[in-house]
Amino acid sequence: MTTEARRIQLQDNLNRTREAIAAACAEAGRDPESVRLVVVTKNFPAADAAALTALGQTDLGENRDQEAAPKAADLAARGLDPVWHFVGQLQRNKARSVASYADWVHSVDRVPLVDALAKAAAAHGRTVNALVQVSLDGDTSRGGATIADLGAVAERIAASPGLALKGVMAVAPLGWKPAEAFALLAECSATVRSVDSGATEVSAGMSGDFTAAIAAGATMVRLGRNVLGEREPMA
Repeated sequence: MTTEARRIQLQDNLNRTREAIAAACAEAGRDPESVRLVVVTKNFPAADAAALTALGQTDLGENRDQEAAPKAADLAARGLDPVWHFVGQLQRNKARSVASYADWVHSVDRVPLVDALAKAAAAHGRTVNALVQVSLDGDTSRGGATIADLGAVAERIAASPGLALKGVMAVAPLGWKPAEAFALLAECSATVRSVDSGATEVSAGMSGDFTAAIAAGATMVRLGRNVLGEREPMA
């Protein structure tokens, strides 16, 4: 249950975050409507996700299926239908569950995962919007296709019923200047658009670097603590 004080806090944080995004867009000469805010609700209760949805925050993100699936079911039982974004690393054995509720999967990074996700989406009678996660520094242990493999993953998504190729996603590697990382991601976006000209989404930017991401052309920013505050991981 969300208290009135928590609702007010979330509304205030949401307003400040949207203002910060608008300011970054103004600095970059962009329309604020061109950037979608995805509030990442991981480690926060379903009551917070429900409150955000009621406050008009359409897009919510999660990065672990074991937390996301029951949270999505909880909101559905309340009659709420946010747009769910799965933003964490995804294993093939979780594809069927994720495809049942996620409208967007930002972390598609290898052909076998494409195939599993497409099969799962088809089984649920759904179309899942897919972004190719790119490992900008080539260290795939943290998720992401190498730049060399980017085109092949994009082509497989584009050819898969049940999936819609929408663009790219990346996390700025540790030690990199965000502007350099997101400039490279912009080049990767061009590669994916050569596969499908409509795949124009660029998911980039978190709490510490979303301004740089917007300056480099991000169309989605993934923010959590800006809106929800700090919280210890849920048990």
